[in-house]
Amino acid sequence: MENEPDHENVEQSLCAKTSEEELNKSFNLEASLSKFSYIDLDKELEFKNDLIDDKEFDIPQVDTPPTLESILNETDDEDESFVLEDPTLLNIDTIDSHSYDTSSVASSDSGDRTNLKRKKKLPDSFSLHGSVMRHSLLKGISAQIVSAADKVDAGLPTAIAVSSLIAVGTSHGLALIFGKDQNQALRLCLGSTSVGGQYGAISALSINNDCSRLLCGFAKGQITMWDLASGKLLRSITDAHPPGTAILHIKFTDDPTLAICNDSGGSVFELTFKRVMGVRTCESRCLFSGSKGEVCCIEPLHSKPELKDHPITQFSLLAMASLTKILVIGLKPSLKVWMTFPYGRMDPSSVPLLAWHFVAVQNYVNPMLAFCRGDVVHFLLVKRDESGAIHVTKQKHLHLYYDLINFTWINSRTVVLLDSVEKLHVIDRQTQEELETVEISEVQLVYNSSHFKSLATGGNVSQALALVGEKACYQSISSYGGQIFYLGTKSVYVMMLRSWRERVDHLLKQDCLTEALALAWSFHEGKAKAVVGLSGDASKRKAIVADRMVEILFHYADRALKKCPDQGKIQVMEQHFQDMVPVIVDYCLLLQRKDLLFSQMYDKLSENSVAKGVFLECLEPYILSDKLVGITPQVMKDLIVHFQDKKLMENVEALIVHMDITSLDIQQVVLMCWENRLYDAMIYVYNRGMNEFISPMEKLFRVIAPPLNAGKTLTDEQVVMGNKLLVYISCCLAGRAYPLGDIPEDLVPLVKNQVFEFLIRLHSAEASPEEEIYPYIRTLLHFDTREFLNVLALTFEDFKNDKQAVEYQQRIVDILLKVMVENSDFTPSQVGCLFTFLARQLAKPDNTLFVNRTLFDQVLEFLCSPDDDSRHSERQQVLLELLQAGGIVQFEESRLIRMAEKAEFYQICEFMYEREHQYDKIIDCYLRDPLREEEVFNYIHDILSIPGHSAEEKQSVWQKAMDHIEELVSLKPCKAAELVATHFSGHIETVIKKLQNQVLLFKFLRSLLDPREGIHINQELLQISPCITEQFIELLCQFSPSQVIETLQVLECYRLEETIQITQKYQLHEVTAYLLEKKGDIHGAFLIMLERLQSKLQEITHQGENTKEDPSLKDVEDTMVETIALCQRNSHNLNQQQREALWFPLLEAMMAPQKLSSSAIPHLHSEALKSLTMQVLNSMAAFIALPSILQRILQDPVYGKGKLGEIQGLILGMLDTFNYEQTLLETTTSLLNQDLHWSLCNLRASVTRGLNPKQDYCSICLQQYKRRQEMVDEIIVFSCGHLYHSFCLQNKECTVEFEGQTRWTCYKCSSSNKVGKLSENSSEIKKGRITPSQVKMSPSYHQSKGDPTAKKGTSEPVLDPQQIQAFDQLCRLYRGSSRLALLTELSQNRSSESYRPFSGSQNAPAFNSIFQNENFQLQLIPPPVTED
Repeated sequence: MENEPDHENVEQSLCAKTSEEELNKSFNLEASLSKFSYIDLDKELEFKNDLIDDKEFDIPQVDTPPTLESILNETDDEDESFVLEDPTLLNIDTIDSHSYDTSSVASSDSGDRTNLKRKKKLPDSFSLHGSVMRHSLLKGISAQIVSAADKVDAGLPTAIAVSSLIAVGTSHGLALIFGKDQNQALRLCLGSTSVGGQYGAISALSINNDCSRLLCGFAKGQITMWDLASGKLLRSITDAHPPGTAILHIKFTDDPTLAICNDSGGSVFELTFKRVMGVRTCESRCLFSGSKGEVCCIEPLHSKPELKDHPITQFSLLAMASLTKILVIGLKPSLKVWMTFPYGRMDPSSVPLLAWHFVAVQNYVNPMLAFCRGDVVHFLLVKRDESGAIHVTKQKHLHLYYDLINFTWINSRTVVLLDSVEKLHVIDRQTQEELETVEISEVQLVYNSSHFKSLATGGNVSQALALVGEKACYQSISSYGGQIFYLGTKSVYVMMLRSWRERVDHLLKQDCLTEALALAWSFHEGKAKAVVGLSGDASKRKAIVADRMVEILFHYADRALKKCPDQGKIQVMEQHFQDMVPVIVDYCLLLQRKDLLFSQMYDKLSENSVAKGVFLECLEPYILSDKLVGITPQVMKDLIVHFQDKKLMENVEALIVHMDITSLDIQQVVLMCWENRLYDAMIYVYNRGMNEFISPMEKLFRVIAPPLNAGKTLTDEQVVMGNKLLVYISCCLAGRAYPLGDIPEDLVPLVKNQVFEFLIRLHSAEASPEEEIYPYIRTLLHFDTREFLNVLALTFEDFKNDKQAVEYQQRIVDILLKVMVENSDFTPSQVGCLFTFLARQLAKPDNTLFVNRTLFDQVLEFLCSPDDDSRHSERQQVLLELLQAGGIVQFEESRLIRMAEKAEFYQICEFMYEREHQYDKIIDCYLRDPLREEEVFNYIHDILSIPGHSAEEKQSVWQKAMDHIEELVSLKPCKAAELVATHFSGHIETVIKKLQNQVLLFKFLRSLLDPREGIHINQELLQISPCITEQFIELLCQFSPSQVIETLQVLECYRLEETIQITQKYQLHEVTAYLLEKKGDIHGAFLIMLERLQSKLQEITHQGENTKEDPSLKDVEDTMVETIALCQRNSHNLNQQQREALWFPLLEAMMAPQKLSSSAIPHLHSEALKSLTMQVLNSMAAFIALPSILQRILQDPVYGKGKLGEIQGLILGMLDTFNYEQTLLETTTSLLNQDLHWSLCNLRASVTRGLNPKQDYCSICLQQYKRRQEMVDEIIVFSCGHLYHSFCLQNKECTVEFEGQTRWTCYKCSSSNKVGKLSENSSEIKKGRITPSQVKMSPSYHQSKGDPTAKKGTSEPVLDPQQIQAFDQLCRLYRGSSRLALLTELSQNRSSESYRPFSGSQNAPAFNSIFQNENFQLQLIPPPVTED
C-alpha cells in the first residue's frame, strides 16, 4: 500500500470537521478500549511462550539499597562519563553496549534534523499494517477554548489532564472542565483571571483516580485543589516548596491523600492532604533537592481497579528522571530507593521521559517502566519477590533514528512515540516494528518551555534545565483508557487504535483490496500487531475474520470484472486478470473454501472468457504440489479443454497424473492422451480410473514390437515409449504406482501376477500365424537386454520364497534361455548379459533356480570361438562380467583358461591366474595384450612392493620380470629404468648383460642415469659404479655426440681420465677440452681449443675466392668465443705469466691469416677477421696490461720491420678503449664526490636541527616540566615533538641497550605502534627505523657544552654515537661497497705517480682491491670501434 494516500487521509481527518458519529465512536468506545487493554493482558498471559524475551537479564537484588541522602550527595556532573552509582545494581557484562550510545552537543544540534541521527531506519511496514491509529479533532472543546480566550480572556491553553472529564488549564489561570460525552459541554470554569494575574498561568494539572479532585500547579509556584463535583476551591497551597519556582509537574498517586510535585528548581516534594476537625491542611516533605541534581520528570505508578490487589501497589512507587539519572523510589511503607540508573553521555537538549504500564511477561503481570532520553528507550520490569524486596530486570531496549519528546503506552504491547519534528510513531514493543507514522504538526502542540525557564518568576533556573525545556511538552499530552489527547494552541485532538474491522475497512475505502486481504489474513493467523476488537478463542477469532475475508473476496471478484479494460489488446486483459485472479484462488485455498472457489467464484469469473482461462491456469501449481486434490468434474473438464486449446499438452499430462480422475470421461481422456502421446497420463488413467494394468502395456507393445522384430532402428518417439514401458513394468512388479505414488496394498499381488502372466504369454492377443513364441519377452530383450534383465533382477530381489514366486522365476529363466540361446539374432553382448544375470542369481545363497550347466559351456564356446574376429573386446568384456558375477563356478577352469588363451582373451587369463595366485603368468598376459602392455610396469611394481603377497610369489614375479627385461626396456625405457632402480638396484650389471641390443642399452642407461629424463631415482641409494656411467658416455658418444657436454654437466660418478680417453677415441675435441678444464689442466684444454681454432682458420685461408658465403666463418667465430670464455673463466686464478701464456697464443692465432694475406690483395674475410681480432684484444685488456700487449705486437718479426700501417687499426682501437675508461672513471669519481657531499650535508643539517616540543608538559605524568624540582632529572625531547622527564621514561621502560649504549624511545609513538618488546626495539634500531634524535636538558648538559677543556681535548671533530649510527644507516642504504671506500681507493691510486688503469705488467694485481671484488657492480664496456 502506498503511504501517500494514507498521509492525505491523515491530513483530511485532522482538518475535516468531525462527524457526530465519529465523535461518538471516539468516546463511547472508551470503556470498551479500556476493557480491550486488559483483554490484551490476558491474551499476553495466554500466549506467554511468544513473549519471553531472549535478551532480558536480571539486575541482581541489592542487599543494602542506597539511601536518599547518599544519592543526593552524589555529584551530578553533566559531562561525567557513564559510571554506575552502585556496581552491584546492574550486570554490566551482559548489557548491550549500544544502550549507552552517546552523542555530543555539537554532533546533535537540536535545530538541524539532518545532522541528528544517522542510524538505519526501522523497516517501513504500512503496507503490512494499514492505518493503525484513528485521530479526531474534538471540535466542541476546541471551539470553546477559542471562545473562552475571546470572551472571558482565559488566555491560551497550557496544560491538559484527562480522566472521566477533560481539564484544560490556560495561561490566565483558568481551569476549564469539559465532559467526555457527545456534546463535549463545558461543565466548570475554575478560578478567575484575577487569581491568574496573581498566580500566573496554570503549568500542571492532575485528576485523581475517582475523578473527584483536580490539582492545579501555577507558573509562580502556587498549588490549588478543586472539587470537580461542586467546583469549589478546597485548598490553596503556597508554602509546599521554595518560592520563586514554577510547578513543572503535579501528580496524584493511587492514594487520594498523597500527591507529588516537581518545581523548576529541580526539587521533588511529597504533599500529604489531611482534614482535621473539618480543616483541610497540606503537609510537604522534600524527596529530592534540586541543589544535588535537577529532576525534570516524575511519574508515580498508577494501578487500575482490576490490579488494585497487586503486591507491588503497596510500595506506592515513584519514578523520577533527573538530568543524569533515573531513580525509582518507594513512598510506602517508608521512603526507600529501589534503583538508580544513569543515562550516560547524551544530547543535553533531549527530554527525559518516563512511562509506567502493567505488562504480562513469563506468566505474571508486573509493572514495566519505559524511560528514555534522546533516541534509545530502555524498558525495566519491576517485580516483587516473596521476601518483599523489589527486583528490576532490564528488557530489550529500543533503538530509534529520531529524538523523542513524548512516550505513551497505548496498551501493553503498543507504544506511541512523538519525535522532535512532531511526527507520531506507533511501535510494537516486542518486535520493535514500526506500524505507522502520523504527521501531527497540524495540532500546533503546546510546549511548556516558559515554565521550565520559570519566566513568570524571573527565569531563575539553571541553563541545563532551560535547555531541556525547549522541547518539553509534558503537560500537553495525556492518555486515559487507550486514548491519547493532544493539546494544541487552539484545539484538542484524540488518538486511539482502530479496531481490526476499522483497519480493514479503511484500506477498502482507499481501494487497496489486496492490502486489505493481506491484513485480514494476518488477523486470521494471529500475526497482526496492535489488534483491537478480536476476542474469544483462536477458532472463534478465525471464523469471524474468515467471514469478513469472504465478503472482501466477493467484492474483489466483482471489481476485477468491472475494472477489466473493454477494448484493446487481449494481452492487456490477460495481464489484468493475471494480477487479480491468483489472489482470489490463493485466499480461497488458504481459507480452505474450495466450495466457494469452484461454485460462486468460478461461476462469477466464467462470465469473462479471459478471466476463466487465467483462473484455470492458476490452479496448475496447486494441483502439481498436491495442495488441490478434489476438483469438481465441470472444472476438471474445462481445465483439460483449456490446456488442450492452448496446445499445452505437457502441462495436461502433469495435471492428469496429480488428479482424482474418477469423475472424468475415461475413454475420452485415454483417446486424447494417446493422440497427444501423453503416455504417462494414459497409463495413470487406466490404472486409477479402471484398475486396468495390462491394457496400457498392450497398446505400447503394439507400437514398438513390429519395427524391433523387423530389425529396424526405432524412432526417438518409440525409444521413449520403450523406456516408459520398462519403467512401468518395473513399478508394477515392485508394487509402486506409475508415474508416482503406490498401488493399493490389496491390489499389489494381483497386479504382479497379471503382469507376469502377460509377459510370459506364448502369443499376443491378435497374433499373426508367423509370430514367434513369447513375443513380449522377445521384444523387451531386443529393445534393451541389460535394462530388462535389471528390472527382472530387482523383481527377484523383492520376491518372497513362496512356491508361486519360485515357479514364476524358474519359468521366466527358462523362457529367457529358450528365446536367446536358440536364436542367432542376439549379439554376444546380449547373450552375455543374460548369462551374467543368471550367474548372479545362481550365486545367491538362497538360490532356487536351476540352469543346465551345458548351456554355460555353449555360451563359452559361443564367446571364445567366433566365426569372425569382430567384437573381440566386447566378447571378452561380456565373459569377464559373467565370471565376476559368479559364473565361474559353472565352468571347468582348465578348459576355460585354454579357450581364453586360444581366443586371446588376456583379461580372462589374468582373472583366472589371479584366482590361482600365478602372478608371474599375468606378466605374460600384459606383454601379449597390445591394449594393456604399458600397464605391466605398475603391475610388477604393485606385486613387489605392496604387502600381502608371499615371498615365493614375489620371487617368481621378480624372476619373470628379469627374464623379460629386454621386452620391458623396448616397451618403455624410462618405466623400465624406474622399475630396475626400485626393485633390481643390486643387479644392474646383470640387466646390462641381458640387453644385447646397443640402442636399447643406450636408451635404458640414459633413462637410468640422466636426471633430465624426469625419472625420480635417488642416485645415492642406487650406487652405480663409474664403469657403467663410462659405458653410457661411450654409447652417448656413438649415438648422440652433440649432447655429450650437456650430459656430462649433470652426470655425477665418472672418472675423468677414462672419460677423456673415451672422448679422444671418438675425437670429440670440445668434450675433451671441457674435461681437461674440469681436471684442472687449463693449458691442455686451451691447446686443444687453439688447435681447433687454427684448423678452422686454415680452412678459410685456403678456400677459393669464388665462394661468397661460407658457413665456416660462423664456425671460426663460435670456436673463438668458446676459447675466449675458457681464458676468461680461468684468468682470475692465474698469475700474470700464465695469463700471457693463454692470451698471446690466441691473439697470434687470430692475426696469423692477416699476416699471410698481402696488403695489395686483401683476403675475402679480412674485415671479419679484423673485428674478431679486436674482440680478442678487448677481452684480454681486462687481464693483460696494455703496455705488455703493445710490446708483444711490436716485437713481432712481421710488424718489427716497419709495417706499422697494418696494425694501426688495432692500436687506435686500444687507445680509444683507454680514453673511454679514463673518462668513465673521472666522471664516476666526480659523481660520487658530489653524492657523498650532499648526503653528509643533509645528515649534518638533520643532526644539528633544533627540536620543537608540541607541549610544555611531560607526556607521561602530564606535569609541566618546569614544575619538577629534582635537578638531577633530565628533560628529553624527541624529534616527533613529545617531551618527557627521563625519570618517567625509565619507569615506563623506554630505554634500550644497544651496542653498550643506552638509547631512549618515545613512549607514545612506540606504544601506539605496538612496539612493546625490547627485542623488537633493538631490531628496529638495527634497521634504522627508530630515530632516537633527542635533546637532553640538564645541568650536566649545559656544563659540558660550556667547558673549554672539552673542546681542546681533540683536534679532529668526533661524531657522537647518534651521528655514527645515522651515518652507518646512510651507508647501508647503498648496496655493495660504501662510496667512501670507493673514493678512498680511487684517491690513493690517483696520488700514486705510477698508477695507470690495469697496470699489471710490473706489479702483481691487487686482489684485495674493491674493483677486483665480485660484488663490484660497475661494468666497464668499451665503445664500438669505428674504422675510417
